[in-house]
Amino acid sequence: MTIAPIQVTNHRYRLGYHLMAPAGWINDPNGLCYFQGYYHVFYQYHPYSATWGPMSWGHARSRDLLHWQTLPIAIKPNSWTDHDGCFSGSALIKDQGLHLLYTGNNYYNRSNVNEYWQNQNLAVSYDGRHFTKYLNNPVIAQPPLDNTENFRDPKVWEYDGLYYAVIGGQSPTGLGQLLFYQTADLKHWHYLGILAQAQTAATEGYMWECPDLFRLNGQDILLISPQGIQAQAQRYLNLYQTGYFVGRLDYQQPALVHGSFQELDQGHDFYAAQTMLTPDGRRIMIGWLNMWDNEMLEQADGWAGALTLPRELVYKNEHLYQQPIAETKTLRQQVLVNKSWPTKQTVTLIQGYSQLEINLKIDLTQVNDLNLNIKMSDPPTPNHLTLQYNQTRHQFLLYNFNRPGVRIAALSSCPELKLQIFLDTSSVEIFLNDGEAVLTERYYFQNSPLITMTTDKAADVQCVIYQLSSQTNNYHYEI
Repeated sequence: MTIAPIQVTNHRYRLGYHLMAPAGWINDPNGLCYFQGYYHVFYQYHPYSATWGPMSWGHARSRDLLHWQTLPIAIKPNSWTDHDGCFSGSALIKDQGLHLLYTGNNYYNRSNVNEYWQNQNLAVSYDGRHFTKYLNNPVIAQPPLDNTENFRDPKVWEYDGLYYAVIGGQSPTGLGQLLFYQTADLKHWHYLGILAQAQTAATEGYMWECPDLFRLNGQDILLISPQGIQAQAQRYLNLYQTGYFVGRLDYQQPALVHGSFQELDQGHDFYAAQTMLTPDGRRIMIGWLNMWDNEMLEQADGWAGALTLPRELVYKNEHLYQQPIAETKTLRQQVLVNKSWPTKQTVTLIQGYSQLEINLKIDLTQVNDLNLNIKMSDPPTPNHLTLQYNQTRHQFLLYNFNRPGVRIAALSSCPELKLQIFLDTSSVEIFLNDGEAVLTERYYFQNSPLITMTTDKAADVQCVIYQLSSQTNNYHYEI
């Protein structure tokens, strides 16, 4: 019997300019790449319900990383190597083909999802739309002996005429680790050893998911999503985290010598980020705009999950900055607010719009101990999202009515405070001081929010607000 895909029954929370699936559940972005004139993004996808299930790879493409055309599902769990899910992976362009390296998930008994085995598989397309699985899958049949059954999410790249992959893993003693592989043809892989490992499960995780290893501004950066880091007073407050190590990759040893783990996003809803290199040399990152165990009100409407805006990564001052890609400026439809004022009061910034870009600059050179409060309220309901800044601590606090607990982002001392806020129907992404810190949130206002700002001292404020495009999914290009 053929099962029909689920349909969206209510569009009240559907996003305007973020990538979503037509319906159903999505999580991790996969296989980010540029192929035959299009950017391609795949994602973990369950088209038959608004909950997680046997995962396929959903697929969308774009000319500009913003206007997306949904394509047919790229790979489905329909072979003996992946019969319970095509889990996350990556893409590589080789011999004029788009190659996908992904994890096959398999249960020994489907009544017990805690007992499984995982392997790595290959699929290829030469038109960017239709994919064929390699007949001799799996290309890596089982994890090495120094790893548990947790063996997933390969990231592949080319270096000096050979191909390499890192795969997320777990040591037999319960430490997250990174497994390193090499091949000449993407089909016959050689295990090189453990590239890096958590010092302790409490500080760096018991399992490392969704690895991504790339070079940026002379540094090797490992992007990783560890599970099991214990929460601290101001850090690691979500169920799982996504962050990075900065170091040096030695292909000969092999080893990745690195510094401490740095959390990448301080919001409630960010996980499983992956990157790609654009034709013009930018390193672009996209993450899952949700978090495991967070409530997703859109599930009642036949869908769940979305992907973040694409962000350009910039490494400077020993820190990884995230900035909205330059192409986001093309989303601007009109200027709604453009004004400057010295203020020590509550000011209404705007009301009545669901897709906005809010830019604020606040001169801190003439004030001390400034406290700033930006509130997005939803009258007459109690829904609200509040962002507070304390100049003495150089610290932002975020409170989201839809999410438990405060989230905290620290900034370096600065003469000017900059906020760039992207508001969509049920999401907000907040970029602080050119992406020094970022907070990513889902929120579920019933109406277009009233946005106000309050300062406790007179400060010079510049404010520019743009209305953004409200429809960027399934944009049809000439093919």
